[in-house]
Amino acid sequence: MTDMLERSGLRVDAALARFVEEQVLPPIGLDAAAFWSDFARLVAEFAPRNRALLARRDDLQAQIDAWHLAHAGKPIAQDAYQAFLREIGYLVPEPAPFVVGTRGVDAEIATMAGPQLVVPVLNARFLLNAANARWGSLYDAFYGTDALDAAPAQGKGYDAVRGAAVIAAGRAFLDKALPLAEGSWADVAAIDAAAIDPACYVGETDSGRLYRSNGLGIEIVVDPASPVGSVDRAGIADIMLEAALTTIVDLEDSVAAVDAGDKLIAYANWLGLIRGDLTETFEKGGRVLTRALAGNKTVTVAGGKTVQLPGRSLLFVRNVGHLMTNPAILLPDGSEIPEGVMDAVLTSAIGKQDVMGLTRYGNSREGSIYIVKPKMHGPQECAFTNDLFDAVEDLLGLERHTIKVGVMDEERRTSANLAACIHAVKDRIVFINTGFLDRTGDEIHTSMRAGPMMRKNAIKGSAWIAAYEKRNVAIGLAHGLSGVAQIGKGMWAAPDMMRDMLAQKIGHPKTGANTAWVPSPTAATLHAMHYHEVDVFGLRGSIAEEEVPGLDLLLQVPLADGANWSADEVREELDNNAQGLLGYVVRWIDQGVGCSKVPDINDVGLMEDRATLRISSQHMANWLLHGVCSEAQVMDSLQRMAARVDAQNAADPLYEPMAGNWDTSHAFRAACDLVFKGAAQPNGYTEPLLHAWRLRKKAAAPVLADA
Repeated sequence: MTDMLERSGLRVDAALARFVEEQVLPPIGLDAAAFWSDFARLVAEFAPRNRALLARRDDLQAQIDAWHLAHAGKPIAQDAYQAFLREIGYLVPEPAPFVVGTRGVDAEIATMAGPQLVVPVLNARFLLNAANARWGSLYDAFYGTDALDAAPAQGKGYDAVRGAAVIAAGRAFLDKALPLAEGSWADVAAIDAAAIDPACYVGETDSGRLYRSNGLGIEIVVDPASPVGSVDRAGIADIMLEAALTTIVDLEDSVAAVDAGDKLIAYANWLGLIRGDLTETFEKGGRVLTRALAGNKTVTVAGGKTVQLPGRSLLFVRNVGHLMTNPAILLPDGSEIPEGVMDAVLTSAIGKQDVMGLTRYGNSREGSIYIVKPKMHGPQECAFTNDLFDAVEDLLGLERHTIKVGVMDEERRTSANLAACIHAVKDRIVFINTGFLDRTGDEIHTSMRAGPMMRKNAIKGSAWIAAYEKRNVAIGLAHGLSGVAQIGKGMWAAPDMMRDMLAQKIGHPKTGANTAWVPSPTAATLHAMHYHEVDVFGLRGSIAEEEVPGLDLLLQVPLADGANWSADEVREELDNNAQGLLGYVVRWIDQGVGCSKVPDINDVGLMEDRATLRISSQHMANWLLHGVCSEAQVMDSLQRMAARVDAQNAADPLYEPMAGNWDTSHAFRAACDLVFKGAAQPNGYTEPLLHAWRLRKKAAAPVLADA
């Protein structure tokens, strides 16, 4: 147990209390004693409500389980099924027509379309990279990835052949994004002579000329003395694209934060980003480097006036959901504080420094604090968040609706009641998005007792997925989110497969979504090209006229009706799930890494977080429950894949092998629990088991036989 201090009946980790009292509260003019007193009253009101909402989840799940057991072996009749879901309150009546009333939203969210990064708050270097990804080098993105269909760079120095291919690809991009009145950019000998639409011209920068296409900046860097510019007939040294318009600083699925020490790092890094003084020193290529936040971009416009354009992404912060508690603060009865309540208060208190203009660069020019709230189940939970944010604003002395909310449409009850969820936060909503992995994990768990699910890859093509993706955009547009909020799409998980991303991810802006997640700053630069090619806001009128898929499609359970898989097929599916599960869990439990590039079963590196873990563990638990496989088969896959994961991590000096350490490896035992206890986990979430095993690992506690 860490040192705890008493604060208005709460017991607060001493280091966290000092951080709040010395770094968070003084700049915003709040008295520590008054703050803790108000905080204690807020927790006393919202902790019981939080617990009641979780109990409601459990009650609904129990009733759904019973319904499926009562109808075992029969096709799911949608009329009867939906009538049952309405009767128990899982489905709620549609709200009367309404339009959201959110005000004070920054352009990056409301009126611009571009990539979005999600970055773990515990890694300062990643945080700075993401925040600085507002502008990215297209030449670097082409040169260093497989985005180009050309031979990779040869040798250690600059490869002129590869460079020529990069320049040609850059010119081809300019032909599409900034078409000339006649001819091609490949033939331009001087930018001054290029016949570009004057409406696209913004002004002169320190290094070149800035244009705008589909609302996004394109800076053509001119430097005839540079290695690249010297061999370019127009002296163009680079093309800089406005890339990651927004970044989500994540306290949730991409981090392993289980105690006060972890949360303190998270809050301190968030404070450093907001204040603008976060730095990180590291070694790279034999050199010691220090990274800091990028400054603004100065542009000289018509008449000689200079303007400042943001050099950094606009930052959201993703709080945790309603499920977990944290020992950083203990309530008067000794129980842990709901972590989402703690996050709401402390991340907003830090955000108030930006609202008050106390920061080096500033984040929101509109004076808003942007919080993404994940894993909410239905409109009651959204209403709870709205009330909580009201109370936080009152505690901190913020104007009503200063705190904006992003609602992640990643749980089945939210998808089925999306309009009502939006209505519950209609005056502060700035973001909705879809996420295949968590949504599929909840799909499997909600219908766990209905029967065995399709194989995982087959689920991607099932009817409910297409309905889910289309409904999210259509319902958002119907309630006035266009021009007010982001409508987002999910992650491209393979950071080394940029050619495939360029070919496929253009589908996201074509749906009318004005942002989508990418795994790296480089991917953000490349994905930005899609938003020059697709006029997202121009598409929305026709998209809004299309028919919205109904609940009959959305609520189709992806059951493997009549499937009779061979032993080899079952083993292949189990191996795929087990390898992905173990590859992620071993870093989470043993090293506290919540997001990293994890090799899949085919050695393809994928950026993984807890959402991947949820779908894999739930899928295996479902097949086990319905006798598709036995416990012995599952354990066989887990043990063989543990050896595979050990081999994939052989070069990591911090790695602790699992194979052969079946009874003593915390990570392997955690993975087993996630599968064998998966059907009993609340809504199929992995956090309770992960947190318990990580805490044991941090305490160096031995694995017990009955753990």
